[in-house]
Amino acid sequence: MSIYTTVGMAAATLLALSGTAQASDTKFDYVKAEGAENGEKKATVEWKATAQAGLLMTTGNSTATTISSGFKASRKAGQNRVQLELDGAFARSTIYLANDDNENDVIDENELTRITKTSSKNWRAKIRYDRFLSPHNAVYTSAALSADEPAGKELIGTAQVGYSRIVVDTKVHQLTLESGYDFSYEDLSGSAKSVSIHSWRVFAGYQGKLSAGTSLEISTESLFNLNELQTSSGPVGELDDTRLNNQVSLTTSIYGDLSFRFSFQSKFDNNPAPRPKLSLPYATSFAPLADKLDTRTEAAIIVNFL
Repeated sequence: MSIYTTVGMAAATLLALSGTAQASDTKFDYVKAEGAENGEKKATVEWKATAQAGLLMTTGNSTATTISSGFKASRKAGQNRVQLELDGAFARSTIYLANDDNENDVIDENELTRITKTSSKNWRAKIRYDRFLSPHNAVYTSAALSADEPAGKELIGTAQVGYSRIVVDTKVHQLTLESGYDFSYEDLSGSAKSVSIHSWRVFAGYQGKLSAGTSLEISTESLFNLNELQTSSGPVGELDDTRLNNQVSLTTSIYGDLSFRFSFQSKFDNNPAPRPKLSLPYATSFAPLADKLDTRTEAAIIVNFL
């Protein structure tokens, strides 16, 4: 499939989104500014902020430390909304290794060692701006920095721009579709070649209220590369570096501003990066790639600040 065909598909998607609303547009609400004169009006400002954190530590026969955290904040004033997201996860564990150096088929006292390894180390910082053309139509732009060292990606820079449409908007259900352009720069581990990826982005997000205090969120983001990539393992053609980011989360209120959230995330990369270096170098003819699929299951306490 050529770049022009793919861009045509993106344009067709935008046109389809623009005409498929299932809820009638309504005007933005405004309130009178304090001290305003001559009927001046001021856009309603809506703030939201939540934070979550998790910690698990064990010592003794089993030694492990797992930390996860996240923060989200948004500000909406009239037709403008700015969102900030920060999250990360870190896991480190100590395990025993046996090495039969004298080849006597048993483990002697000096043949048992303990090593400490980092099994998870990733973080992300993202900022996004939405300009609402109407309550259900918006254009957006975003920028993000992230890293995932176990997956062989020391730094990822991302910029996006596109069109967002709320196609279902009721008191119980909300469905949002987005289509646009994504640029990603990946600084890979070791001597692997860094890559710049131009992609067509398609996103679908659902929010539903299961009850007064329980909500369900489901989202999927698809990135289809439009350019050919030159990687350490050889050339990668158009649409051969498909990346899928999915998330499902269930949140229920506990008491006041405290909530409990259970979430599952999956990241699929059809063209994964080379694995990071180990204590010994890989053989010249051996360049193992990271796994295509990463998942993360998390249970966390949420605090709503605003």
